[in-house]
Amino acid sequence: MMLRAHPSDGFSYIELLVCTAIILILYALYLGPSSAAGQAKRKAECAQHLQQMHLSLALYAQEHNGTFPVRTDASSSEQPLSLLVPQYTSDTSVFICPAGRQAKLPEAQVFDNRRISYSYYMGVRADAGPSVPLVSDAQVDTTTVRPIGTPLFAEKRSATGGNHVQYGGNVLFADGHVESFPNRVTRDLDASAGVKLLNPKP
Repeated sequence: MMLRAHPSDGFSYIELLVCTAIILILYALYLGPSSAAGQAKRKAECAQHLQQMHLSLALYAQEHNGTFPVRTDASSSEQPLSLLVPQYTSDTSVFICPAGRQAKLPEAQVFDNRRISYSYYMGVRADAGPSVPLVSDAQVDTTTVRPIGTPLFAEKRSATGGNHVQYGGNVLFADGHVESFPNRVTRDLDASAGVKLLNPKP
């Protein structure tokens, strides 16, 4: 008596692998780190980091005659912002953008010899007003006056800017609110007189 093989009603191993590959590709396209949805999520997390950072900056300003951190010898944003740690915050994770590629910072330790994700407008006072920028995603350069249409954030990952690539970035203002900007400025973005814009280390 001959036994007959019956075709399987389920998936074959090859079909299962093909389906899994298709699902992974679709995930990468629509929900992965480089997708619009993935970057929108990371920009929202980035905005939360900036708002948390503002709490520390405001505490610092209260104890320093209304002035946010200043280091006269500073050549990058790490140097003045590290003055917040550990007295005003021990949470150093807020200095790294969720979309950035910088290494995690040690908890509750100054980081002026390491690299963060954000640019800092050094010299801004706490009473500067809601239109004065204070901290932002890393910028294309250190120009402090940016008329409408000028580049603000890099569209590619580079040594200067590009945390959120073609999806723009966030700006924290002196009053503590955060706005999302595209890669080019959509309204005049002017720092106060005497302010120095510092990018993070390349």
